[in-house]
Amino acid sequence: QVQLVESGGGLVQAGGSLRLSCAASGGTFSRYFMGWFRQAPGKEREFVAAIGLAPTHTYYADSVKGRFTISRDNAKNTVSLQMNSLKPDDTAVYYCAADSPPYGLAYRESPYDYWGQGTQVTVSS
Repeated sequence: QVQLVESGGGLVQAGGSLRLSCAASGGTFSRYFMGWFRQAPGKEREFVAAIGLAPTHTYYADSVKGRFTISRDNAKNTVSLQMNSLKPDDTAVYYCAADSPPYGLAYRESPYDYWGQGTQVTVSS
């Protein structure tokens, strides 16, 4: 069983930056495909970014491409999401998720087996 704990959320002004982290425990972190999703009030949860077993294999939603960067540190069992040029539309609860093999499509929720509890990100205008 894998436990995921997110941190780094908070309140920031538009144009600012935040760095989210997700610490994993249990299982073999290097074998998990990792993703970030978010859910804004009154909206469905949506894909933000994902990273494969190789750190160079990254995937982004069009809405965050060029502003957000996902990375992983297998030695520390962590995955991070650097968020720059934040906009009020980025306000949401951000969730970390892990997908064990066989891997599914990065942008879909269903393949992910484990989820964190979420961390709130609020961007003020």
